[in-house]
Amino acid sequence: MRRLHPPLAVHPPPCLPAPPPAAAAAGGSAFPIPELIPLLERAISTGDVLRLGRAVHARLVKTALTSHTLLSNRLVALYSRLPSSAAAVAAFDDLPHKNAHSYNTLLAALLRRPDTFPDALHLFDTMPADARNLVSYNTLMSSLVHHGRQAEALRVVARLARDRFLGPGLAMDRFTVVSVATACAGIRAARPLREMHGAVVVSGMELTVIMANAMVNAYSKAWRVEEARHLFDQISIRDNVTWTSMISGYCQVKKLDEALQVFDMMPDKDRVAWTALISGHEQNGEEDTALELFERMLAEGVSPTTFALVSVLGACAKLGLVTRGKELHCSILRRSIGSDPFNIFIHNALVDMYSKCGDMTAAMAVFHRMPERDFISWNSMVTGFSHNGLGKQSLAIFEEMLVAGVRPTHVTFLAVLTACSHSGLVSNGRLILESMEDHGVEPRAEHYAAFIDALGRNRQLEEAIEFIKDLPSRIGPGTAGSWGALLGACRLHGNIELAEEVAEFLFKLEPGNSGRYVMLSNIYAAAGQWDDARRVRGLMKEKGLKKDQAYSWIEVRSLKHVFVADDMSHCEADEIYEMLGKLLDHMSTADDPTEHQLNFC
Repeated sequence: MRRLHPPLAVHPPPCLPAPPPAAAAAGGSAFPIPELIPLLERAISTGDVLRLGRAVHARLVKTALTSHTLLSNRLVALYSRLPSSAAAVAAFDDLPHKNAHSYNTLLAALLRRPDTFPDALHLFDTMPADARNLVSYNTLMSSLVHHGRQAEALRVVARLARDRFLGPGLAMDRFTVVSVATACAGIRAARPLREMHGAVVVSGMELTVIMANAMVNAYSKAWRVEEARHLFDQISIRDNVTWTSMISGYCQVKKLDEALQVFDMMPDKDRVAWTALISGHEQNGEEDTALELFERMLAEGVSPTTFALVSVLGACAKLGLVTRGKELHCSILRRSIGSDPFNIFIHNALVDMYSKCGDMTAAMAVFHRMPERDFISWNSMVTGFSHNGLGKQSLAIFEEMLVAGVRPTHVTFLAVLTACSHSGLVSNGRLILESMEDHGVEPRAEHYAAFIDALGRNRQLEEAIEFIKDLPSRIGPGTAGSWGALLGACRLHGNIELAEEVAEFLFKLEPGNSGRYVMLSNIYAAAGQWDDARRVRGLMKEKGLKKDQAYSWIEVRSLKHVFVADDMSHCEADEIYEMLGKLLDHMSTADDPTEHQLNFC
């Protein structure tokens, strides 16, 4: 390893005690070491390297104690607190006698920074056999996991198993188990997790709460929730982390009933467990239940976390409950949750909720009041204007985003291309598509499909066809979305001949997509070709394809009411149909408003 010398000027401060006369007479060898160790530890704990740390170092030099291994090891630990590892490396190189602690201290220092990882790995590989111990392995594994290099951490575990210098006994401790479990959780690796779990059982190692929590979480992340539950049931002492890990595991595999059962068994339900349950339901399409759980949490006097609020706002966005979202917005203001009730996560969730509910005025107001914005904030606004048919506003906010120096993502470009399509801005869409690579974003199939949709809506069908035919050379065979966009354009402009050709191609690309058959049938129906429409519907029946059932909904007093065709499931269905009958009667006599008077009472 290269030796890096720190540019340090050593000036001992006057506050340090002078060595006793006997020590000075002996050339410093009798200087009381117990007086220096507390000073070193204080410098390490407070990070006072440049003043107190260098002063202690100077005293060690003057008293000839730099050869003392314990003190020199603490010097390495002291200089590892600096932004650069050069001083720590220099202190390590000056050690006349290096032991395992010396190597492990420098290893930990080098592993704190990604730029010195190669030096750390080189040090680990060149350690003497008697210095590379279990602490070395644990330090390396935990650092690799911390920096997101889980696969490398597991390879270190395999190397640990092969090394024999630890003897024939168990080659792991509780820190090893936690590091391995965390690595397995990060990459959802079940096999090494099982092997490690088996080694723990065979060795008779005591399973601590921290170890059990890490393993339950890892099994859950690796989609092995039954094994997580088996381990969970074997744990005699559980803390809130154990319970929450099990709840999150069930939510991840969409076993929400089991997650509720575990939650109800939990003796002390903290806000983190509530958050895991609410988020799990919201992410699995159970938005109504998520809102009910949130109300239950508030009723029990539990203060919601930021992530619970984000999940509930997400549920309101998916359900289109703008009134409920506004109530929650006001609740956040009234409660002043935490020291920062409106951090960037809540701001982004509010912008997204208002955008998806169609209230772009409120979304813009929240956006402009944000003290800081990230790419998610900008994407929400660009997407919100796009989905609400405000193409020019979407383009304007996109331009503001570029001026602000925020790098657009795939989502940003898809939203702005969709906005150009719906607003007939074909030229703008073409320029934006061509500029994607300038921003470091490679166009995907969905971006080309959005531009093809823009061409189709603008009656440029021939150009759209030529564009699609050239796509395989750019993105490969994934062009079903582009042909689908062209089929939609054929429906818009009533081009039956082209629609038949496109549909035939789509039937081969996506034989199980019922939407393509429905669209062709509707094109025939709009042109009055009922026999052809029935023929396509017949093909759907032969292939066992069913049309997704459409529904409508309205929000009344913060509650969502959903209706489908011929629906009698609503609790007020009789009253609804009675009112519809009155309206139909009124419509039939609308030419003479004095002939019939509608009684709404």
